[in-house]
Amino acid sequence: MIKKHVIYKKDKWNMLTVEVNGKQLILREISDQWGEESRTFLSRPEMMHWVGERFPKEKFADNPEEYEEIIAAFKQV
Repeated sequence: MIKKHVIYKKDKWNMLTVEVNGKQLILREISDQWGEESRTFLSRPEMMHWVGERFPKEKFADNPEEYEEIIAAFKQV
């Protein structure tokens, strides 16, 4: 059974979801600029390492609440 987690969804073109399929974590990022990107991780630590690179805290200096919400959503996966 695949369990789907919505990390954020701003509209139908800007969203990020994670699907848990057994040991695999399938991350899908849909952007109005880049289209759809999909990544497969074999562990949560591997995914959280990617999260740290993709969402650096410095990028959210003007909106730390959004950063905390995104990180909390990933930790619930």
